[in-house]
Amino acid sequence: MDAPAAAPAGRHAAPPDGTPPRGRSEGPWPRTGDRVTAALLEALAASGELPDAWRPAFDAVPRHHFIPGEIWEQRATCVPVTTDPAWWDLVYRDVPIVTQVDDGRSDGPATATSSNSMPTMVARMLTALEVADGQRVLEIGTGSGWNAELLAARLGSGNVTTVEVDPVLAEKAAKVIKEAGYSPDVVWGDGARGWESGAPYNRIIATCSMRRVPYAWVRQTAPGGRILAPLAGDFWSGALVRLDVGGDGVASGRFVEGARFMPMRSERPGPDLPADSGTGRRGRTGAFPADSMAGLGFALYAGVKLPGVVMADGAPDGRYQIWLHDRKGSAATVTQEEVRSYGPRQLWEEVTAVHEAYVNDGGPDSGDFGLAVSPGGQRLWLRSPDARLD
Repeated sequence: MDAPAAAPAGRHAAPPDGTPPRGRSEGPWPRTGDRVTAALLEALAASGELPDAWRPAFDAVPRHHFIPGEIWEQRATCVPVTTDPAWWDLVYRDVPIVTQVDDGRSDGPATATSSNSMPTMVARMLTALEVADGQRVLEIGTGSGWNAELLAARLGSGNVTTVEVDPVLAEKAAKVIKEAGYSPDVVWGDGARGWESGAPYNRIIATCSMRRVPYAWVRQTAPGGRILAPLAGDFWSGALVRLDVGGDGVASGRFVEGARFMPMRSERPGPDLPADSGTGRRGRTGAFPADSMAGLGFALYAGVKLPGVVMADGAPDGRYQIWLHDRKGSAATVTQEEVRSYGPRQLWEEVTAVHEAYVNDGGPDSGDFGLAVSPGGQRLWLRSPDARLD
């Protein structure tokens, strides 16, 4: 039988870092920068993604100042973008930009390891953070420094600390931020530990995904403060959660929307065991509730009920497909017409059984789910913090 079809690449979005591009400010490019900056911000404002409170910061901190001359566009692979017209076009499209591959090594397979998030997502996250004048913010994942400088432009440099695990990226970001006239505290360290010496903070925002919100962040947030972070599981590729920190040392809140970010470096996934094509078998799909299964609500639900199972979906050849695997040698490729299963588990049957339970539970959407983080760990809840799902 055929080997299991590979899931599509790029299910997890790739975001960026950077130093100011040398040579981009020569000739006609200052006028280009002004024009495309204004066009992007007008589009964001017209769509409602950029509120009035954040517009001055975005005006003062153009994205292109934080994008290095060497960048990549994330497609099936990372494609270098070097020429001026293409560079400007990518920088001012509403897309993430890869700013580092292979952790800066020159001999790797060109895997994205740092990026600059799409402007819409940057604006959404800063809005969801709900900052106020005088508040102190800790950012986890400096990258290019753009997000940290937007915070500094809004709140003042003295109220912003940003942590970057890559010393080269931290140094570059500190340099470009200083050249732009701001001075937030840029520190090199493991963001999973937060930054104790600057605590307490009123807000913590992460620009990399993680499986679990570190309790160190809760401990370093003042009561009444907020944590905004992208989480990722096996079954689901990413979701933004907004947690409010109580005086009891517990942070709790709901999921806001889907959000795919690069994983925190300490949480990069290891290699999966390959599925054994010799165990391949075909079957009929049966019920195929593609719309419901593709939603974030089901993904959060199934992620708890099927730990270790990974799902991806897409239509690379024009027809919708689902790919499943469990990292231990079981896999399934599902279309409207048939299921191809591999390994000891019947993953499609397991997923459809969980989907039936999900429907019987009212088919909750992503806004019905929440997370609580305490000294004892984190737990997912459904509809109420008292209704533990996991």
